[in-house]
Amino acid sequence: MEAPGREGSRREGSRREGFADLGRGFGWLRNMVAPSGGTATAEREGHVARLTRVETQERNRAKVLAAAREEFAERGYRDAKVDRIAERAELTRGAVYSNFPGKRALYFAVLADEAERAPRPEQHGRTPSEALGAFARAWLARLPLAGGEPGRLGLELLPEVITDDRTRQAFAQLTRLDALLLGLALEGVDGRRLRMVRAAETALTTLHGASRLAAAAPGFVEPFTVVSACERLTDLDLGDGWPPAHLPYVPDARAVDEPWPAPPVVDAVRGEATRLDGDGVVAILGLHRLEAAEEAVRALPPGETVTVVLVSGDPGEFAPLARLTVADLCGCLRQAFPSAPALRVVHDPAGTVAAAAGVPAVSDVTETAIRVHAGRVVARADAHGACHAAASAQAH
Repeated sequence: MEAPGREGSRREGSRREGFADLGRGFGWLRNMVAPSGGTATAEREGHVARLTRVETQERNRAKVLAAAREEFAERGYRDAKVDRIAERAELTRGAVYSNFPGKRALYFAVLADEAERAPRPEQHGRTPSEALGAFARAWLARLPLAGGEPGRLGLELLPEVITDDRTRQAFAQLTRLDALLLGLALEGVDGRRLRMVRAAETALTTLHGASRLAAAAPGFVEPFTVVSACERLTDLDLGDGWPPAHLPYVPDARAVDEPWPAPPVVDAVRGEATRLDGDGVVAILGLHRLEAAEEAVRALPPGETVTVVLVSGDPGEFAPLARLTVADLCGCLRQAFPSAPALRVVHDPAGTVAAAAGVPAVSDVTETAIRVHAGRVVARADAHGACHAAASAQAH
């Protein structure tokens, strides 16, 4: 007969083995619950980490822009150094380059940020002449007319634009888009049917020239004279006409029936969020093909909307230049004109809207247009003449 202590030990061991068997029996439940809970926890932690990374990148980008503005304002573009910008921002040189591909892209981004944030007091004109005069006053108010501080940050923009062919070509097409926007705004003041784009081009030529002289010869530009000259442009016969000779030879758009997700966007002309859910044309245009936008505007029936989506093969370098050019012009438009021109402009540096329109790869010469009707894509066209073809297609 075993001692009582040994018997008690055996019973205790049996109980432990029973609990172990019970635990092994419920192991399937742990295996089902634990991974799910672990995955959920990991997903939550990963989501928080991603948010933190995004927030950190946005914060660093804002710090770089603020530091770059100080550096450019103090030393000018030529003498500014990325190392000093990084030091001002309390970041590494690599952190600067992770947000901007180079000093020029950073300079364009600083100027674009300034243009988009600038206060715009409204002084609407009641006639095309008054509105163009108000536009000229808004433009000239930003210039260092007597060597003062306002406007000095952007003095080196045009010298930097002309440094290479690709930038010149992009800026030339952006200026054509500016002229179209200004011309459409002039046409909308009193509902006139005459094309006013050539008057707008002449006004922009005058104002860009005044900008250069204000920088090179402080005190030479007489702003009241420039405003008066611009006001008179609306009454001149400048031989403006439409259409261009090639449009009758443009191939027809392809009839399609595709879903249209109507992505949310920001309209740079009006400075407000919107959705591309109305009837009209969405034109995906590279920065070297922006002049094609007018083809859609002139061919589309009244009551429908043209949206120009700006894309580039080098968005890191050229997207800030596009933002700057459009914001500079549209800020003055909002001051001078009672209503916005009949055109929407959307910046698409990531190609998101282009992909939604069925254009997965873009370049500076991309030219694709779709016709949207009742929430569906009903026509599609590519290459030269695409905007005219899509706008001329049957919507039903």
